[in-house]
Parts: sequence; structure tokens; C-alpha cells
Amino acid sequence: MTQTQEKTADGIRSDDLQTITPHLVCAGASEAIDFYKKAFGAVEMMRLPGKNGKLMHGAIKIGKAQVMLVDEDPEWGSLSPLALGGSPVTIHLYVADVDAFIERAVKAGAIPLIPIADMFWGDRYGIIEDPFGHKWSIATHQRDMSAAEIEEAMKTFMPSSGAGDCK
Repeated sequence: MTQTQEKTADGIRSDDLQTITPHLVCAGASEAIDFYKKAFGAVEMMRLPGKNGKLMHGAIKIGKAQVMLVDEDPEWGSLSPLALGGSPVTIHLYVADVDAFIERAVKAGAIPLIPIADMFWGDRYGIIEDPFGHKWSIATHQRDMSAAEIEEAMKTFMPSSGAGDCK
């Protein structure tokens, strides 16, 4: 950080970091950076290779958000979704054109998990999994809706089996 950069109230640099920044563990973090550049239009910010050839730290920017990456290292308990058999985390990403974005990502090697559709909460939305096991929900916002409108629209979208009810 240069002395001229200002920090936000959260103590982070105001020019490049958000309060929450995803930090992805990948089996092949350098390859992941290359994939995100090709598939997501990411801009590479940094690669810091370690002595063993693995990436100690990498950073990309997707839209306005920075994403950090590191190679998995079982010795330090740092495992990728591929090593763990999946991840419970999905990263949500808003884009200008979800259809074109997902088409480009699939051509680059992403796997479509949920087909793109107009959703009851006002977004056009789909989910993909990248070759490194990370899930991404991709959306284009179509219309603003109140919480009451979303709740009403959900009634016609979801089955009445009680699935998803919080107890």
C-alpha cells in the first residue's frame, strides 16, 4: 500500500479490496487464474510463486471484486474442493449478460449445474462449477422486487412440500 492510498473504516485499502474477499484454495491455482481470465474475463492482479513451484498467493479481479487464490497444501490443512469431494460454498456473481457469461465459461471448461432461467426474485440465474470444484451462481438482475413480492412469487415457484422451510 502506498502512503497516498486511503483506508476505509474497515481498515482496508479503498482502491482494490472489499470487506469480504473470497480466498479460493485450488489444485492448480495458476491454472485456475488462467481459467478465470478466459472464462470470466478476470484481470490478473498478482502471482506469488513459492519455492516449491506452487502458488503461495494469487489475486484476480472479476468486475469490481477481488478474488484471492492459493494452491492447496495438505501439510497446512489447506485442501481444495477436489480433494474434499466438493464444497458447501457457492460464490454469487452478478454480470451484465448471464447467458453470454455462462456460455463463455462452459466453452472454457465449466460444468453447468442449474440451467439459466428467470427466477422468482427478479434475476436471470444459473449455476456452474469450475474445473477446480468451485461453484458459481451467476445472475443478471432484471427487476427490483419488494420482500413481499418475492415471497408471493416464491409460492408459485416452489412445491408446497415444505422443502426449504426453516424450523
